[in-house]
Amino acid sequence: MSLFDWFADRRKGQFVGKVSQEPDEGDGLWNKCPECGLVVYSKDLKANTSVCAGCGYHHRIDSQERIEVIADSGSFQAFDESLNPTDPLEFKDRRAYADRLKESQAGTGLNDAVVTGFCRIEGIALALAVMDFRFMGGSMGSVVGEKITRLVERATAQQLPLLVVCASGGARMQEGMLSLMQMAKISGALERHREADLLYMPLLTHPTTGGVTASFAMLGDLILAEPKALIGFAGRRVIEQTLREKLPDNFQTAEYLQDHGFVDTIVSRPQLRSTLARLLRLHGCRPLELTSA
Repeated sequence: MSLFDWFADRRKGQFVGKVSQEPDEGDGLWNKCPECGLVVYSKDLKANTSVCAGCGYHHRIDSQERIEVIADSGSFQAFDESLNPTDPLEFKDRRAYADRLKESQAGTGLNDAVVTGFCRIEGIALALAVMDFRFMGGSMGSVVGEKITRLVERATAQQLPLLVVCASGGARMQEGMLSLMQMAKISGALERHREADLLYMPLLTHPTTGGVTASFAMLGDLILAEPKALIGFAGRRVIEQTLREKLPDNFQTAEYLQDHGFVDTIVSRPQLRSTLARLLRLHGCRPLELTSA
């Protein structure tokens, strides 16, 4: 569970009994853009990679949709799908951590907040990890750290480039120090990947915050981001209270970070696959055979 989820739980009671004025969207047949208000068929929105045709707003997508956007059709080969999180601290806040895990697993069909595997992009082999914000806010627990670390090690062994799609509220507080340890574990594996002269690219999507930003999200050779993605470590209010200064309105957006040198380029989702393929070719990556090792 991330801080986003925790605050959402705290605020739920404030909206009980409030009557919504939004129109009925027809059991998911229609989708209304929260940015410009354009209403479109859900299937048309998905056909445009869930990007609003009116204003370019990037709707949040799940890990399966993300893989479909990035990888060549039918090329994704998943790893470590059987890894399951545990509750070593027997943590309980408003609800037991074990119950939260079961609910997230039932709602997403995933064992934890990341999917990892090998795939191809325009025929070029790539190691790919995709975080899923639906699973407890994409929070980084022990399983997330282990799966990403194993993928990095596989990529290093097979001399493959690596892409990690980040979408996270940060470290999973229900696992305490065990969650924070994943930052160092993944970073160590990435350093060995770098020493092998292999390419690593993180793609920062909305939102990328907390311990993920403080570790592997910012260790790439090329750091990519989606338009208007929220990227940061601490929240705006915490920073303003600490610095006693008013921050710019676009603070912690992908565009602000690009202007200040923290992000190399912003890539719109419809152009993502072709852009990734071009970057891979520029770095000497060519089609080759994959193994499951």
